[in-house]
Amino acid sequence: MIKIAIVEDEAMYAKQLEEFLHQYEAENQEAFEITIYSDGDQIVNKYKSQFDIILMDVEMKFMDGMSAAEEIRKMDSEVVIIFITNMAQYAIHGYEVEAVDYVLKPLSYADFAMKVQKALRYIARNEDANVNRAIERMKKREAKVIMVNIKGGMVRINIANIYYIESQGHTLILHTILGDYETTGKMKEMDEKLSGMNFCRGNK
Repeated sequence: MIKIAIVEDEAMYAKQLEEFLHQYEAENQEAFEITIYSDGDQIVNKYKSQFDIILMDVEMKFMDGMSAAEEIRKMDSEVVIIFITNMAQYAIHGYEVEAVDYVLKPLSYADFAMKVQKALRYIARNEDANVNRAIERMKKREAKVIMVNIKGGMVRINIANIYYIESQGHTLILHTILGDYETTGKMKEMDEKLSGMNFCRGNK
C-alpha cells in the first residue's frame, strides 16, 4: 500500500486532492493510505519517514511548503514530493528540495493522474534499486564464507570467525570463534581458497 500525505491549508483543495486519489485508485487498481495535514508545521512535527508521496501546497499560513520540504529532506531523502501551487515559478525552487514534480491550481484530474503515475514509477525504480543493492550486499557476505569438508558432512564457516589454521600432516585444523574444525587437505589448497581475504601464511 502506498502511503500519501496531503498538506493543504485550503479545505476545498484538500478534499479535491483526496477525491482525485480515490478516483486514481479505482481506475488503476492501486491502494492508497491517505493522511491530511492543514499546514507544513503539522507534518514536520509528526514526521517519521512514514510516507511514500507528499502532495505539498506551497503557500500556507504557518509554515510554507518549501520550508516544510526542506525540513523533511533533512529526515528523509527518499520520499517523493509533489508541490501543489497556483504559480508556476514556485516549481523552479522545487529542484532545491528534489521535488519530483508540481501540479498547478486549479486542479485538473488528467494532469494530476499523470503526475501520480510518474511518482509511482519513480518509487518502483527506487525499490528495484534497493533490491539490487541488497542482493549485492548478500553476494559480498556470501563471498566471505567458505565450505569445508569435515567428518559427517560439510560446514559453512564465516571467514571473519577464523582465528588461524593449523596443519598437522594431512589434517588441517580451523580454529574459530565457534570451536575447532578438522578437515583433510593441504595448506596450499587452503591458502588458495583464502586468497585475497586478509590471511597470511606464517611458515611451513
